[in-house]
Amino acid sequence: MKKALIVAYHFPPQAESSGYLRSLKFCRYLPEHGWQPHVLTVHPRAYERTNPSQLKEIPASVRVDRVFALDTQRHLSFRGRYLRAMTLPDRWISWLLGAIPTGYRAIRRDNCEVILTTFPIASAVLIGWILHRLTGKPWVADFRDSMTEPDYPRDKYTWRVYRWLEKKAVRDAARLVFTASSAVRMYLERYPTLSPSRCSLIMNGYDEEDFRDLIPAPRIPNHPLRIVHMGLLYPVERDPKPFFRAVSQLQRDGKLGGARVRIELRASGYESAYEPMIRAEGIENIVHLLPPLPYRDALQDSASADGLLLFQAACCDHQIPAKVFEYLRLAKPILALTSRAGDTAALLEETGGATIVDSADWQAIYRALPEFLKAVETHTHAEPDRSMVLQYSRKEQAQALAQLLDEVSIAGGTSREAK
Repeated sequence: MKKALIVAYHFPPQAESSGYLRSLKFCRYLPEHGWQPHVLTVHPRAYERTNPSQLKEIPASVRVDRVFALDTQRHLSFRGRYLRAMTLPDRWISWLLGAIPTGYRAIRRDNCEVILTTFPIASAVLIGWILHRLTGKPWVADFRDSMTEPDYPRDKYTWRVYRWLEKKAVRDAARLVFTASSAVRMYLERYPTLSPSRCSLIMNGYDEEDFRDLIPAPRIPNHPLRIVHMGLLYPVERDPKPFFRAVSQLQRDGKLGGARVRIELRASGYESAYEPMIRAEGIENIVHLLPPLPYRDALQDSASADGLLLFQAACCDHQIPAKVFEYLRLAKPILALTSRAGDTAALLEETGGATIVDSADWQAIYRALPEFLKAVETHTHAEPDRSMVLQYSRKEQAQALAQLLDEVSIAGGTSREAK
């Protein structure tokens, strides 16, 4: 079986983001297609929040090297201050000290044929580039989303380091992998010398195993409808303020109340910012901020909801949140607050099952929300096309990655001339 070194910051027992699922599911299903993963990641101390129960999900055949790592902001600050150089390209730059020698030994000892790095932690990309330069092994850069935008990262020093690193990947990586087609188009426009053959689309998805034996709780008569948002709710990229304003106005106009609907924002990650907003709008009887749950429990909770809520601002038109695929698999009515020009809306238009409303237009949300709730209540909301949803299983995505790795390993990496 061929071997691949996967450099990933997000990996069990990390519990701050669902981003770990992409690497974990690749590890689960790549061996079915002839590839044995070897994971290089950080010591759990680097994570703000962990869930040790996730560790049992790592296949026994997968070797995991966890190297020394500190979070500069939490571990290396004094009275809230720390060296700027220790946050570039990100707060976990310290893991380079152990990752480079450990990764180098793993590649030589196990004869890893390909290096795969996964973003959005930029230091993982830097580690992959260095290991590629040291060993000559072909490198696959799984960007997922774009590393840089004209206004992202917002800090100018971080933006410069990210763009420098992005250029290294465009120049040296055998393949660049994205999760949305518009991100591929953006990079081809940004780098005219980049060949389309070096860009691959491997979307996120859902794992059927995670949905086995999920039993939705029966709806309690005369109780409010439960509309759930699962996961991080970024203040800019998934700005809920227009939604809060629409809910507030609906309540003032007597069209909405806590007796009819309960909106749950589960594990938003920004509770301290949203609590005062919700109170100021007077909607704390409708909108509730709830703590995180383990992944499987969160799926069970969502399976028992009456409807699902999605936020994705126009600044992320070329991204598709990973939770979309879980939502589609749950086959619950989706209220998608997103831009119709983006990839998220395009996917939901293709699969069906969603009411799509501009996330920035509170008046449009004001008009759409009562109609959505009525459709949920009367069981008349459209459902996603099951045959369309099946193509987004994690097994399918792992098969696509295995084929990509086969091509890269056969070629031995892309030559500088081909680039």
